[in-house]
Amino acid sequence: MKLVSERTIANKIRKMKQRVRWQEPLIKERGIDQTRLVLEDSQASDHEFSFLVVGDSGSGKHFQENPQRRVAELMLPHHHECRFMLHTGDVIYLVGSSEFYQQNFIQPYREFLVGGEHPQKIAYDQMVFQLPILPVPGNHDYYDLPVLLSLLSFTTLPIRHLLRSRLDIDVGLHGSRTGDAYARAFLDYLKRLQLPGELAHHLDKYYTARTTTGSCLAYQPGHFTRLPNRYYTFRYGGIDFFALDSNTFNDPAPLPATKEGDAHRRLLEQRRADLEQEQLQIMNTSAKLNPDDPSEAEQLDDFQAQLSQIEEIIVDIDKQLKSEPETQPDTEQLNWLKERLIESWHTAEVRGRVIYFHHPPYVTEATKWQQSQTLAIRGHIRSVLDAVAETLGSRTQGRPLVDLVLNGHAHCLEYLQTTNTGHADSYINWIVCGGSGFSLRRQRTEGPDLLETMQDAGKKEQRVVARSHLYVGREGHRSQKRRPYSCLRIDVRGEEQPKFIIRPLVAEWYQRRWYNHELEPFVIRNS
Repeated sequence: MKLVSERTIANKIRKMKQRVRWQEPLIKERGIDQTRLVLEDSQASDHEFSFLVVGDSGSGKHFQENPQRRVAELMLPHHHECRFMLHTGDVIYLVGSSEFYQQNFIQPYREFLVGGEHPQKIAYDQMVFQLPILPVPGNHDYYDLPVLLSLLSFTTLPIRHLLRSRLDIDVGLHGSRTGDAYARAFLDYLKRLQLPGELAHHLDKYYTARTTTGSCLAYQPGHFTRLPNRYYTFRYGGIDFFALDSNTFNDPAPLPATKEGDAHRRLLEQRRADLEQEQLQIMNTSAKLNPDDPSEAEQLDDFQAQLSQIEEIIVDIDKQLKSEPETQPDTEQLNWLKERLIESWHTAEVRGRVIYFHHPPYVTEATKWQQSQTLAIRGHIRSVLDAVAETLGSRTQGRPLVDLVLNGHAHCLEYLQTTNTGHADSYINWIVCGGSGFSLRRQRTEGPDLLETMQDAGKKEQRVVARSHLYVGREGHRSQKRRPYSCLRIDVRGEEQPKFIIRPLVAEWYQRRWYNHELEPFVIRNS
């Protein structure tokens, strides 16, 4: 049974533009930049500050344990020392349904919300953050239910109950409606303003910040905490942060209409059929287990992990099997990133740059490192950075174009560095923060070095393009199985050229007990 369905890139872009009334005449007349916000907390000029990072957190209470809440509790002692929290996507599992925001977001993060002392009274589309939470959408935040499962959810409650109670799958009665729930929860949903003069009044009230690119949204912690768009930028402490929606440039190229392409298609189709059969076997076996029995609950947790992994592989195969070439990837967003990075390098007050988005270009988690989406994202990000490097020339004085890239999607915590890739993504620091609540994954068995086939003097050879220095994810088996859920505190220090002190925070579930750890910090400095 297919658990999720996904709209085309063109459909995602069109729907999201409608929700923020992208570039409508009144917005253009006022010179408003709908991709920028100013964080108005009276401290944004401080060169030394701290922030939190979480990702892939959006699961509820599973088998009497709540990993996401445990991670939230890790962050609470740092709450008042940090200026904001970045979320690397997959805010709500499994399909971003609005009815799961209460259980899977509001309840776990209640101390970060206005009115959080009574979280049950907070509507998902009316959230206001005490501590700014600045997310990007993940793939699950865009997913919908396939027609069959949607019908079962509405008409066959015993089956829906079975799916949820035995496997703890947060399905809900519907899906995200192509990201609509995410947009209502986090974006400035201008589409709702339809009365005469309503939009003008709203723009007068909230788009009051002035920047070099025009007026923009003023993000006011505790009062008005909406984002202007699905991708956006903000400047804090002389660091430019770029938040991207990687769901609209993660499609691989279609298979070629060649003999080799046809053979590969048949292999993918057979693998997909085998995976669907494995899915059914897992669901049938799990129906016989009792979630109230601790040992059987452990088995159910493993089955849940396997089921979600299989579903991700099926989605990736479907992307490769699409019969018609997809519309162009999100060239508007990619061109925006290129232009804003160039502008950032020409702005004297900017001393560093951080990019964050959902799908990691570099990762050694076993289910993600060779996915077609991973390679597609890597190619698009490289193309942007190559174009930026060509424009800037010697202006960077040998520094990497970006100080730090943060991702999610892979259910782990990982720190990697690229080597000489032959492109402008060389010698960049990459951190995957995707282990903040949902089922954790193991590292691949091939080791920490990522290889890529390259053409050199007419010959193909494999070179190391990235190396993993830290991996925190599921490990061990049976009674020795460890599940270390994680988040980050990042301290920005220094004046002209900043250093980033990375402090991993871990809540580990081991032998039916929780253990909290703060791993040894490590420093990132690009000088």
